[in-house]
Amino acid sequence: MLEETRESDVALLRMNDPPRRNAFSIPMRLALLEKFRALEADPSVRAVVLAGGDQYFSVGGDLNAQGPQPLQEALDRMRIIHDLVRLMAQSSKPRVCAVEGWAVGGGMALALLCDTIVAGDSARFKAGFGEIGLAPDTGILHTLPDRVGRARARQILFYGEVVEAAQALEWGLVDCVTPAFGAQAEALRLGHELARKPPLPIALTRSVFAAGLDDVLLREREIQAMLLNSRDHAEGRAAFLEGRTGKYTGS
Repeated sequence: MLEETRESDVALLRMNDPPRRNAFSIPMRLALLEKFRALEADPSVRAVVLAGGDQYFSVGGDLNAQGPQPLQEALDRMRIIHDLVRLMAQSSKPRVCAVEGWAVGGGMALALLCDTIVAGDSARFKAGFGEIGLAPDTGILHTLPDRVGRARARQILFYGEVVEAAQALEWGLVDCVTPAFGAQAEALRLGHELARKPPLPIALTRSVFAAGLDDVLLREREIQAMLLNSRDHAEGRAAFLEGRTGKYTGS
């Protein structure tokens, strides 16, 4: 599910769950959380590169595991996500993300938690949260406006349209675009460049950029726990799985 390789002082983490198209499932979240904790504690690692597959970086949450659930379970679900978000955003070590193919919902939000995003020209980004009756989560209400501004973030989140690689570069959603299947190599090159730099200025700068994140996560936790039990989420989930347009009532 999660593969790790080392190139000197750069760690490469590659999500590898093809049957689920690298869904941001609970097992994937827990695997990422465990691995990032280990890397943060490892003094031999100076930078981290996160990658997915050639066709799917990550399609976001696993709809088969969503649906109505007791409030405490919903809150626990968000706690796992937020432990990962805080670790990625507030960690001392820089992160570079390589995106090929689709990055949707929580998968897109996961990429946005990295300092530099390298996209292959096949990369496609889509928010997608609203289409299943959920609010944006995984810290994206902090990270997306940080990159593209509030006005552009509203359009991406409200309309849920696909943003292709060239458009993502123009908007600042990604930092560079490579030919297809070249994103990982370029991300590793940038990871090695970051690993050669003095680590303390990078760590302290990352801590400043993370300011305000905790307030966003608090609201996100309350809102998403409520929406997971809404009729609109049940309808959005069913509509997606059945390949039809959802009919929403605001309840």
